[in-house]
Amino acid sequence: MQQRKSKKILIYFFLLLVVGSINNINLNGLKFQNINNINITGLDIKNKLILLKEIENFNLNNIFLINKIDLKDEIESNTLVENYSIFKRYPSSLDINIEKTKFLAKINKNGQIFYIGSNGKFIKNDSLNNQLPFIFGNPEPIEFFNIKEIIDKSKISYTEIKNLYFFPSKRWDLELRDNTLIKLPNEDISFALNLAIEFLNDHKFIDARIKNQIILDDQRN
Repeated sequence: MQQRKSKKILIYFFLLLVVGSINNINLNGLKFQNINNINITGLDIKNKLILLKEIENFNLNNIFLINKIDLKDEIESNTLVENYSIFKRYPSSLDINIEKTKFLAKINKNGQIFYIGSNGKFIKNDSLNNQLPFIFGNPEPIEFFNIKEIIDKSKISYTEIKNLYFFPSKRWDLELRDNTLIKLPNEDISFALNLAIEFLNDHKFIDARIKNQIILDDQRN
């Protein structure tokens, strides 16, 4: 039994050498065509051209020798990209399908207006969406996503939020589009928000910072 296995191993090894030699002979005489067509979908014309230029500066060679890691790094460095897929169309084309990130809020960073994308990145964009809430303060993206998740699970719609105020103590205030201000605590935020929402129709100032208490006042302090 052992002899049969040994013979099989020798036969496979011999075949591997033969096939490898044939492939090497063939490859030495081949010249692969460089990539000459890159198709990008999912972005507007302006941003597609920007990404295309970045990829072309990467000096892609033929389709068989693409460094996938470097190419992925180049695409993922674009702040507009949420997800993507890359397809090779032989012999010399690449199809790159982009899922663009969703803009969730605006924020002022160092005197410039950025969007926070659903990909967690700060995005500089010339367009201005006045329907998105504005963030005052300097939260990390994860801190924004935490409060947005709480809002999304509450009885109020995120589209009703006009401004979000973030404080160094990690606490949030919410200003609605009807100018109602809701002051939230550091803990049990979901419970406090849903409790505050019960008083929305009658009051423009709702302080829910104290546990199990709501302070109401039509005049802000």
